[in-house]
Amino acid sequence: MLTAMLLDTHAHLDYPEFQPDIDSVITRAREAGVTRILSIGTSIESSRRAVALAERYPGVVFAVVGVHPTCEFGDDPDITGALRDLARHPGVVAFGETGLDYHRLPGAELRRGSSQVNSALLADNADIMHAEIMDDAYKARQAMLFQQHLEIAAECGLNVVIHQRDAWEDTIELLAPHSGRVKGVFHCFGGSVEQMREVISMGHLVSFTGIVTFKNGANVREVAASVPSDSYMVETDCPYLAPVPHRGGRCEPAHTRLVAEAVALARDLPLAEIARQTTQNAEAFFRFKK
Repeated sequence: MLTAMLLDTHAHLDYPEFQPDIDSVITRAREAGVTRILSIGTSIESSRRAVALAERYPGVVFAVVGVHPTCEFGDDPDITGALRDLARHPGVVAFGETGLDYHRLPGAELRRGSSQVNSALLADNADIMHAEIMDDAYKARQAMLFQQHLEIAAECGLNVVIHQRDAWEDTIELLAPHSGRVKGVFHCFGGSVEQMREVISMGHLVSFTGIVTFKNGANVREVAASVPSDSYMVETDCPYLAPVPHRGGRCEPAHTRLVAEAVALARDLPLAEIARQTTQNAEAFFRFKK
């Protein structure tokens, strides 16, 4: 029996995968000891759905509102007004997920099509030049979105949930001026021990998903073993990244317990202690009673 409850600090309960059985999903989570779930917005509409879920399950589901860096959001580049309105809801406890994602740059296809071009002519290749322009614009748009989240988070006194993929240096560069004003949690952390220490030195946190249970997740287990006890959380990122033995299926908040068990094994601590640490960290970060 757990002496402290678990929190799933990153779930996407508004996604279609959960609509047929959302009540059962919540019930299974509570039976597994997961007493609070953070439903994370990925667009303005997704954020509104997260707020609706917080209203439907008060005290159990809380909302994080934001626009994912890869989201298409229309012609208006200013999302601060919509986020400010959403943040007035008492169930909203942070902004995000926000950050930078360079994993699938728009110029990649053009580069592949030009891969046979002689390297001596590469600089003059029109496709390559166009690809670079597309990528620069894409990165600039993501940076603008990230900056808006950070600025409104400081204004509203809330923290941010950070998505980072293949964009480490730019993410740190944009975040650095806001350190001390806004805390961030690097969700689904998959970086190195050195990168974890860089994040912690800036006053931020990391969070672990089901990857910590994967055969190829040795680096994540290494980070989980060495992260300071006050600087980490657990999550599912459901419906993605179902932990072993559910890998390949739909992930759900109840699986937070499996993530915590894997972290407990990596840290050589009882599950109850991991639950206590991560719950304490999440409560301090999200400040549920704002």
